[in-house]
Amino acid sequence: MTASSVASLRKAIRNALIADTAFTGLLGGPRVYDEAPRGTQPPYVTFGDARTRDWSTASDRGAEHFIVLDVWTLQRGGRQSLIIAARAQDILHDAPLILDNHRLVNLRFSQVETRRDNQGRFSRASLRFRAVTEAL
Repeated sequence: MTASSVASLRKAIRNALIADTAFTGLLGGPRVYDEAPRGTQPPYVTFGDARTRDWSTASDRGAEHFIVLDVWTLQRGGRQSLIIAARAQDILHDAPLILDNHRLVNLRFSQVETRRDNQGRFSRASLRFRAVTEAL
């Protein structure tokens, strides 16, 4: 159950992000990936690590998810990655996403952190979300 619920949640998150024209405008298109295709230049967003644990009750099967979205940019400093991250947060926090074979109970933003990767070539903002889903 948990593998399918996290896959369904990630699909719904991607769909919500690429449906937002302001967000795709910041990225230059629907550039949200599980893993960026080889040679893709930032800006883009990738799904980072995910953790899922059982959140079932006596009567319902459920899962608690911790999802990371990574915003990658080439701009020195973190300004561009933080602008894109803020838009993603606005789109997803408490969003009423529709999932396949699951119901989203809630989706909450919890934190963002920035860093430079690849000897300072990339700026990355990592957004962390917590979600709870129930099986239908």
